[in-house]
Amino acid sequence: MIRYVSQKQLPLEGFDTPPGMILDPTNRWVKLRDCIPWDELSESYYKTLCSNLGRPAKDAGIVIGAVIIKHKLSVSDEETVEQIRENPYLQYFIGLKGFQAQAPFASSLLVEIRKRMGQTVFDEFHESIIETVEPRRTKKSFKASDDDNDGNDVSNSGDTGSNDAGTAMEADQSLADELPRNHGKLILDATVAEQAIRYPTDLGLLNEARELSERIIDELHAKSNRAQKKKPRTYREIARKAYLSLVKLRRPSSRKRRAGIRQQLQFLQRNLKHIEEMLTEYPHGTPIPIPNGLLRRYWVLPHLYQQQYEMYKTNTRRCDDRIVSISQPYIRPIIRGKQGRTVEFGAKISVSLTGKGLAHVDKLHWDAQHEGHDLEAQVEAYKKRYGYYPEVVIADTLYGSRDNRSYLARNHIRFAGKPLGRPPKITPENKDELMRMKAQRRPEYRERIPIEGKFGQGKYGYRLNNIRAKRADTSVAWINSIFLVMNLLILVRVFICLRNLAAKIASWVTKKSMPREIPFARACQFSSNRNAYLAAHI
Repeated sequence: MIRYVSQKQLPLEGFDTPPGMILDPTNRWVKLRDCIPWDELSESYYKTLCSNLGRPAKDAGIVIGAVIIKHKLSVSDEETVEQIRENPYLQYFIGLKGFQAQAPFASSLLVEIRKRMGQTVFDEFHESIIETVEPRRTKKSFKASDDDNDGNDVSNSGDTGSNDAGTAMEADQSLADELPRNHGKLILDATVAEQAIRYPTDLGLLNEARELSERIIDELHAKSNRAQKKKPRTYREIARKAYLSLVKLRRPSSRKRRAGIRQQLQFLQRNLKHIEEMLTEYPHGTPIPIPNGLLRRYWVLPHLYQQQYEMYKTNTRRCDDRIVSISQPYIRPIIRGKQGRTVEFGAKISVSLTGKGLAHVDKLHWDAQHEGHDLEAQVEAYKKRYGYYPEVVIADTLYGSRDNRSYLARNHIRFAGKPLGRPPKITPENKDELMRMKAQRRPEYRERIPIEGKFGQGKYGYRLNNIRAKRADTSVAWINSIFLVMNLLILVRVFICLRNLAAKIASWVTKKSMPREIPFARACQFSSNRNAYLAAHI
């Protein structure tokens, strides 16, 4: 159930504080609250809730403010609640009426919020920020003109004799003049938001799977109703010793590593057979007496065993859809080929950056995909947000495929990259043009630096390279929340610049409206000259 309260009715002076506590209006959280479009963000968040059923939900200002605080400070869910409980500025930021010593909500609420806030909610958040930073857009006016044109077509459908060819040509020409031209620049790049998982090895994954299978056997045996209560043998002590004897070696040979993998595969195969025999006690449709978290991981174990067995049998180190985490089986290894880190484990995100510095996650893939395939969708998303195509697309050379270049050419978008094919022969006729194009490409390619800086800001300032969510949907919300915080910082910077500009204009207008002051020496000289003139002519 929704209980909507406007977020624009809480001034700093109306915030109830303990006696003797005075809040500073220049505090960073006060400034951030003043420039955020709370009502627009709340409207987007409430679309995920039912308006008349269920328990009344927490106010959207508290929910969105808590998400911003968490990722702005890069703290855990529990620490976020404690920070809000102790800090009056944070309580003012989330929209409380006054300071309170109790926690406004439990830390588990943040998990439910991440489950609820999908990609659509964050897309609408981004739209609200764009409307605040760049209010002069032609998208709404262009849609309104389309609606007016549709209405005129319907009203004039019966009068066919008054529409001649000349009028149709003039209407098409006027509509072409009204269409928004390509404007702005779009910077594209991709990176990997790494998950907080242990570095996977074949031996480590098999050992973890074996230990999970032993836990499942213990759970099923304790709750079994069979007549004979003898627990199946798992050889866990022998398997543990064999695993430790290998991992304690500094550089085990490939033959020893292969022998250790074979041992762990045999132990895991035996345990899985025991589990299947014990599950025959429960017919189809009967609930299995295993905790849900343990049951979900059990479903992953047969697939992991099959992958590891195939790689051991073929003596290879790769397979399709390779599982690198039992608790998060959707994660895939992504080979980036960067210095010091050839393989990354996480979501591959395609990000677009505008000239104002606003970044948006356009595509998110858990599989290793070529980022150049997302260019068309990113350009169309830019048009959907702004109402027109960008004038130029600045991206890495990976985006400059023939299909992408032909798509950009059809929409009259220039690609800031080196042309494909053999360089043309330099002649006196085309020498100046070639030099001009080369000089133009050099600074435009350097304009990719801001998006690299945005990735660095997210990874080293807000832990974009350490996503600690445990589900795919909550990981998506975690990543989008980090980009939301970085965009809000751009909003604060624009807000402060506009406020300083308004103060300068007001000061200039005040000075111009005041009467002009005459210095004392000039006033005395004017008086003496006036007296001399009067004495000579009177």
